[in-house]
Amino acid sequence: MKLFRAFLKLCLLFCCSIAQAQQPNPPGQVSDTEKPVHEAYLFAHMMHKDYGRLYYSVSLDGLHWKLLNQGKRVFEDYKGHPDICKGHDGRYYIVGNTSDGSPDINFWVSEDLIQWTKHSTYTPDLKKTPGYAHALQRIGAPKLYYDTDSSRYILTWHTPHLNGTKEDPERYWASQRTLYVQSKDLKTFSAHPIKLFQWDMGTIDVFLRKIDGNYYAVIKDEVYPTLYWTTGKTIRIAKAPSLLGPYSEPGPSISPNFREAPMLIPSPDGKIHYLYYEQYPGVSYGLSIADNMNGPWYQASGYTFFSDWDKYSLPPQVRHGGMITISKKEYDKLVAHFGVN
Repeated sequence: MKLFRAFLKLCLLFCCSIAQAQQPNPPGQVSDTEKPVHEAYLFAHMMHKDYGRLYYSVSLDGLHWKLLNQGKRVFEDYKGHPDICKGHDGRYYIVGNTSDGSPDINFWVSEDLIQWTKHSTYTPDLKKTPGYAHALQRIGAPKLYYDTDSSRYILTWHTPHLNGTKEDPERYWASQRTLYVQSKDLKTFSAHPIKLFQWDMGTIDVFLRKIDGNYYAVIKDEVYPTLYWTTGKTIRIAKAPSLLGPYSEPGPSISPNFREAPMLIPSPDGKIHYLYYEQYPGVSYGLSIADNMNGPWYQASGYTFFSDWDKYSLPPQVRHGGMITISKKEYDKLVAHFGVN
């Protein structure tokens, strides 16, 4: 009997230890005694019930995010898919458009990410895009990147060339192509849009980054997934030796199918890449992690609602936008001004 009781006790201790065991945390974090390379993060995003308007969430570790301003808009004039970059003059610029059918792309500028003022409006002549004269008047999700090497901004967006039909509504999305223009000041722009990629494939939500001497285009493959195109509606990456290419054909899928709106941030220690993407429409977020942009990537655990398993968290109802690194001082000012949930 004593032996049996001892056996039961050991089983109970073993089961309790399993129940309390923590799964490994994502790499890239710093200890309390270390100074992070990247101190804090801002997520400028939309909300599920208020699509196309501007909201903020913040994070100190790039993994756990808190909503600001009691879940209310932070800037009433903004409309679009939020994307922010730090510009040539140290100020922040945000880009947006009223709708995909609007001909204009708008820019606002801010010293502190709190007060925004109108900077400029750009109206691309889509019909003048070389080799793309049949482009439809549609401008989707403008993205903005400032390239310090060339001291130029590159503005990217997607434009289709076919309407959908009742029999084939997906041909509209498969016909999306990524276009770009350049600018030194976001007031004057290059003569006409140009296709970013030499290869021909449906792409949306494309943004550019320079990392470790190479340029990377993070894209959503906008071809519908089938047995013969298994990468459809996933996040992929293309690589180039220079800002304008030529970009390689996209690599393998980094996300599952039916994901979009990728966002890339460096980890607090600066050694790891965190790549977020949305499972649409507003279902959840995924997070893939790598120590090299060329991969391999793995998917972190989230949205299980078990604390031992969820290694990242975002506020409910957040939709896509853009993530950037900010200083702890900027983080504190945003929290002091808007209040954190």
